[in-house]
Amino acid sequence: MNYNVSELICTRISHDLIGNIGAVANAVELLEEGDMDFLSDIHSILKISSSTLSARLKFFRMAFGVGNANIENIALVNKTINEYLATIGGKNPPLADINFENIKYSKAIMLAVMALGDLLIRGGTIFVVEKNNQVLVGIEKDAKIAEDKLAQTIKVLHQTADNLSAQDVPLLYLLDVCKNNNIKLGGQTSPSLCFVLE
Repeated sequence: MNYNVSELICTRISHDLIGNIGAVANAVELLEEGDMDFLSDIHSILKISSSTLSARLKFFRMAFGVGNANIENIALVNKTINEYLATIGGKNPPLADINFENIKYSKAIMLAVMALGDLLIRGGTIFVVEKNNQVLVGIEKDAKIAEDKLAQTIKVLHQTADNLSAQDVPLLYLLDVCKNNNIKLGGQTSPSLCFVLE
């Protein structure tokens, strides 16, 4: 595969932030115009956009950054994942049920959750469970999944994808993280779709 992961990461992060940055800029412009009729709308825009930007930046810093001690704090990893998921899916974001103890898997879990979140349509639950020296990161079987994105996910994981985009970033980086941290990455589709880390 011919791609530059750093370029794709920059593209993906920029894409995931630009909408809310634009909303903040628009709200500030309305404030500068001094029209108090829109004050409650401006307040709402600023509150939602700033919390979304904060949650996403914290998540991206931990998932894609280096030298971040927070990645070793499992409670903070869980909180950061849940706050990130609350920013996707509009009014019906995915939920997370997270239970793991081995910090070796923290970054891989965050990337797997991000990749699975991209597959979900209208809510759903992502689970993280550690058992028998494995960590399973998956989607509950009753969730609705975008089939075209699932097909691309499988190709990226098998390294057979012809066309890569910024949407594939969590998977591409997950492959690198697993390789560099001696983590075996597998997957299963029954009884639910999930990544297997060991």
